[in-house]
Amino acid sequence: MNRSLRVLWQGVGWVKDHHLLRRGRELELMHRAMGFATLALVTLAPLLIVVAAADPLQRGGFSAWLADGMGLHGRSAKIITDITTPPNNVVNSTSVLGGLALAVFGVSFAGSVQNGYERIWNLPPGPWHKIWRQAAWLFALTVYLYQEVQTREALSGPERIALSTATGILFFWWGQYFLLGGQVRWLHLLPGSLATMMGLVGLRGFSYLVFTPLIVDNAVSYGTVGIVLVVESWLIGVGFVVYGGSMFGHWLYEHHLWGRDAGKPPGEPRARPPREQPPGADPGPPRR
Repeated sequence: MNRSLRVLWQGVGWVKDHHLLRRGRELELMHRAMGFATLALVTLAPLLIVVAAADPLQRGGFSAWLADGMGLHGRSAKIITDITTPPNNVVNSTSVLGGLALAVFGVSFAGSVQNGYERIWNLPPGPWHKIWRQAAWLFALTVYLYQEVQTREALSGPERIALSTATGILFFWWGQYFLLGGQVRWLHLLPGSLATMMGLVGLRGFSYLVFTPLIVDNAVSYGTVGIVLVVESWLIGVGFVVYGGSMFGHWLYEHHLWGRDAGKPPGEPRARPPREQPPGADPGPPRR
């Protein structure tokens, strides 16, 4: 019994001292995930509502986007739809100034994601005049979410799973490279995009099992406020996965895949090993 407790305590100590956990505490990963969720709910959601309302195909609007992303079904999906469905005239009632304000707020959300990636990869903040990168990333995010909803009715089963996985990996792979201004190589960013997509798949399964009944219970107990709290909790999970996946990719780059170049900035080329001399060859004068 004492031996089992000792082994368990050693395992807990190893987990606490693991580089990933230390790095997560340094980056304030949970704090960043909560900031991600707040900005997504306050700035990104209104923009997506307007975009979804302007959709010429009218495939359910923003409520369908949200229910599909959370993996909801049945009564819980209907509750989300009833609460988050905007008025039919939301596009007509949105002024040009209001649309510009939504775009500016959306860009601030993209800027927070960019800052998180830069902190993870130990890179200096990008200059302010590169804000077009944040706007382009926000546009690409909207397109990515739009195609996810459109393929829900066109495809099903393994075909949709394969398409969603491939497009998700490509988006997060390109998104890191684009927001970081190409300072990190494509190959170094691939593990982070794979980890992010795997985390989102796991979060979708967790949401299907936990949030589906929780939304129904909260709707009865707390009303609209309870539903918003569940959505906010899910967004915190999304932020944790987005930043945590990138952090996991950086950890692989630093300690496993390219360990001997860990001390160099991510964008510098790898050091080549010295060329071996054939037996009996003159090594030549020493290099200075």
